[in-house]
Amino acid sequence: MRLTDHDASFLYSETASSPMHGAGVAILEGEVSFEAIFAHLERRIHLVPRYRQRMVYVPLNIAHPKWVDDPEFDLHDHVKPKSVPAGTTLEEAIPLCLEMCEPLLDREKSLWMMYVVEGVPGHTLLISQAHHAMIDGVSTVDVSVILMDFEPDAAPPGPPNEAWEPAALPGPLELWNEALADNVSEIGKRARLPSFNPERMQLLGRAAQSVSRFVTEPVITAPWNAGQVGPKRNLEWTRYSFAEFREIRRVFGGTINDVVLAVVSEAAARYLTVNDEYVDNQYMRIMCPVSVRREGEEGALGNRVSAMYPRLPAWPMEITDRLRVVCEETTRLKANKEPQGLELMQESAPFVPPVAMGQTLLVGTRWDPTALAARFPPPVLPRFGRRPPLIGFNFTCTNVPGVQVPQYIAGHKIIAPLAALMLSGTLGYGVVVASYNQDLYFNFTCDPRLMPDLPVMRAKVQDAFGELLEAARAQAQSTAQE
Repeated sequence: MRLTDHDASFLYSETASSPMHGAGVAILEGEVSFEAIFAHLERRIHLVPRYRQRMVYVPLNIAHPKWVDDPEFDLHDHVKPKSVPAGTTLEEAIPLCLEMCEPLLDREKSLWMMYVVEGVPGHTLLISQAHHAMIDGVSTVDVSVILMDFEPDAAPPGPPNEAWEPAALPGPLELWNEALADNVSEIGKRARLPSFNPERMQLLGRAAQSVSRFVTEPVITAPWNAGQVGPKRNLEWTRYSFAEFREIRRVFGGTINDVVLAVVSEAAARYLTVNDEYVDNQYMRIMCPVSVRREGEEGALGNRVSAMYPRLPAWPMEITDRLRVVCEETTRLKANKEPQGLELMQESAPFVPPVAMGQTLLVGTRWDPTALAARFPPPVLPRFGRRPPLIGFNFTCTNVPGVQVPQYIAGHKIIAPLAALMLSGTLGYGVVVASYNQDLYFNFTCDPRLMPDLPVMRAKVQDAFGELLEAARAQAQSTAQE
């Protein structure tokens, strides 16, 4: 199976400073041996065929790479033991886990890794990495449902009906000929005039307007946008009850995502003020990924994601006013079908020949042109007065819906799912909101060079949420007394 344009884009945009693999840290209850977790995964790996495949590259990259069975697949290459100094606290272990996620994944093997981290009293940490060319947030949850159990004593799945026999890797000539045939077929498809009905034309027009607003309505340049991202990452997290978010939604309306967006945008505005940024009449733009998986695509790996880009005030507001503004903006974007329009625009965009991206395949090799920049990232320039406006968006806030019951591995409960967001370019901060077992986990990722005070952002989120919950309860009580 050949990579789609969307999947391949994550491969081509990867650098040593901006790895394109997602990283998750599952905190397990109790101390579990590496051997127990390895055996658990070994009994289930055949249920995820893509995890036993690797990419092969076409000579001169005349077509995107494709997925093929890896005849040298060995689970020991992908599930490895790690340890931290005995007695390391959970808070001390998380930064060490992030350091383990800094190297690029080996492109000569299947693009995923897991590390079983021992040494934290009372806990085991399971680090999961998977390249974005292989998997998106929704399919990550799908994979977890396959590899994890819903009961501590669940019976393992039955063995495969027949032994796995991987096909031999295709040779350069076979890859070349197949790529030529695929290119001819693709040219034929693109040469046909698309049947754009009025609705599709209207969607494209709205998408074009959305993209043009990046230029005509620039946003504030936040401190975390003031330089190029380097390879280091910091992670902070906080947990809330899903029921509390529903409580807020019942009183003030909107969706759970609206409540999340209100909290993180208000926290960002307050953070800007604390850092003496000029925010009067300034706005921020947030990328909110939207799954566009269609019926029948459940469980499929790869990327089926579009986005919407709400533009929100960059100055602090009363928190209920913030939620009202967020609801108005997201309602407008949804009414305009912005995610669907951007997806259609992406599908209709001019074809970029893969051969033009061939040089990016040097990333991760001994000839990697980005390695030096990662070793010596450019300095963050100090602020002199007001920064110029930003054409683009300030950060990503992605909401990943997970399972709402406990999951287990090797009989041990997962008590918290942490996630580090991929950062690149001048996007030095981002938020992953992962739901699990009736809770929402806010995960804040940053480049510490661009945001050395990430705990301040977490504290601002906690303040904003507390104010919103208090306002909702006060309003509910007032309504009940009337």
